[in-house]
Amino acid sequence: MMNRTFPLAAMLLGATVLSGCVDGLTPYKQGPDTVIATAYDTGRDRGVLTSGDAAIAYDPDGCQGWIMDDGVEGYSGRRFDPVSGLPVCNNRFPPGTVVKNYQTQSPGLTDYVPSVGRN
Repeated sequence: MMNRTFPLAAMLLGATVLSGCVDGLTPYKQGPDTVIATAYDTGRDRGVLTSGDAAIAYDPDGCQGWIMDDGVEGYSGRRFDPVSGLPVCNNRFPPGTVVKNYQTQSPGLTDYVPSVGRN
């Protein structure tokens, strides 16, 4: 009897743990009015995102965008010069480069990135 009970208990525990990973999410339903992103943090760890705590990503044109990972939610946008209002573009780093920390202080879920020099 115990051999049958353990797998069932393990599956129930696994389903319970995984259910916490989708807090604030609904299945994607394609349609003309489907909302796929909002400007609000609706997850379990909701809170204020700190200005200046985003990573900088370089697009193929050499222009900068900011990215921030808050666990399940992710945020991004183009960087604009506050004086001129023009996009911030330069060749300081090659396209595709991401600099600085992109995760918030309390992401809820930690991401792993490749080690430098390892394949």
